[in-house]
Amino acid sequence: MCQPSVVTTRPKDADGIELVLFFDGHCPLCSAEMRQLFELDRLKRLLLVDLHPADFDQLYPHIDKVQANKILQAQQKNGSMLYGLDANCKAWELVGRKGWLRILRWPFIRVIADLGYLIFANNRSLISYIATGQRRCRSCELGNVDL
Repeated sequence: MCQPSVVTTRPKDADGIELVLFFDGHCPLCSAEMRQLFELDRLKRLLLVDLHPADFDQLYPHIDKVQANKILQAQQKNGSMLYGLDANCKAWELVGRKGWLRILRWPFIRVIADLGYLIFANNRSLISYIATGQRRCRSCELGNVDL
């Protein structure tokens, strides 16, 4: 069975939010990773946003849902955007885990790591199926989780 995704509303007090992470809540692997991040985010620095709720376009009109479904996207507190492994590494940095991921951003490794990420992102349904037995989740939504 698929892990539930974290579907969030905009927090009432967004002052502590440093990164808004937009993810595919129908992807079993993506949902599992977001669940880990959610559980580790004791300082409430992350806002994890599933791309699939009906009101997504109204809440985040500046995010192209089609592109965000192809590659992980995150918006920093200052408004700048991070994509792919940059977004992933920043999220793990903010929860104080997986510091080794910084190696993937070193200039001579970055190109290869980004290519590997794109291969993963483009094949995540197949990879999810191999890893979990499910390509997509239909009933992963937990509901709104207020941060």
